[in-house]
Amino acid sequence: MSVLQTPGQGQAAAAPPQKGPKVFLDYDQAELDRAYDQAAYAANIDQVRKRRIANSKLARTRLGEPDRSAYGPSDIEKLDIYGCGRAGAPIMMFIHGGAWKNGTASEHAFAAEMFVRSGAHFVVPDFTGVEQAGGSLLTMADQVRRAIAWVYAHGANFGGDPKRLYVCGHSSGAHLTSCALTTDWQAGYNMPPDIIKGGICVSGMYDLKPVRLSARSNYVTFDDKTEQELSAMRRLDRLKAPVIVAHGSEETPEFVRQNRDFAAAVKAAGKPVELILGEQYNHFELIETLANPYGHIGRAALRLMRLAR
Repeated sequence: MSVLQTPGQGQAAAAPPQKGPKVFLDYDQAELDRAYDQAAYAANIDQVRKRRIANSKLARTRLGEPDRSAYGPSDIEKLDIYGCGRAGAPIMMFIHGGAWKNGTASEHAFAAEMFVRSGAHFVVPDFTGVEQAGGSLLTMADQVRRAIAWVYAHGANFGGDPKRLYVCGHSSGAHLTSCALTTDWQAGYNMPPDIIKGGICVSGMYDLKPVRLSARSNYVTFDDKTEQELSAMRRLDRLKAPVIVAHGSEETPEFVRQNRDFAAAVKAAGKPVELILGEQYNHFELIETLANPYGHIGRAALRLMRLAR
């Protein structure tokens, strides 16, 4: 009499994948690489990207094309200005993400209408991708800083109040925003140390050590100078403005840790900080709430700028 066997009966169970040597904290190399790959944690990445581009096009249609001004000599060093039509209005600058590689100002107009209708100017700079910069994040950080310095110096020309200049960034743009917030503006740019009056860092990276150890080093040229100078966690003595830090609950474990640790470090340094958790938002979804005055990031931005109703 034959015995019917269920699949796998009498066979050895498949061995779990062997964990490699620890590279950072408890991560092996494959785990660390995955923890800095947002696409691995967001199956709808393409859908959200296409939605952002479509919503940016709608915003430009309703508001009209932005004024475009140069903040530097190269072709990419220009910024889009969406004016609210009010003199002396506050200014919000948005620094887009894209793994330091991708993205344009025109693709990130999705929140412009919310700020313009709330009585603020909205400015989005273009800057080079890291691959076009020869792998240098220092070049990118300098471009973002010079864009901010230009807006501070010339904001009054488009009706802005340079004394009410705010910066918001997402993902790699949040990293660049944190670098701007911890810049020595006096020494580097001959400007007051507090030209930024408030910052919002959404789903960023603030300590480059683990990022340097990850697969992102395949296209970013990390060295000791870059790691030290562009890790905002190590430059909090320069922080002069209140900071809002936000992340989604559905992000990679490293992005969750980076944002929570950064907020805790700012608090420990005695600087004003607020941590926002977007429940059930992934890395790409949370920043969409910047376009909603009642969304997680939109509400926080208007409150920071004292425009909340």
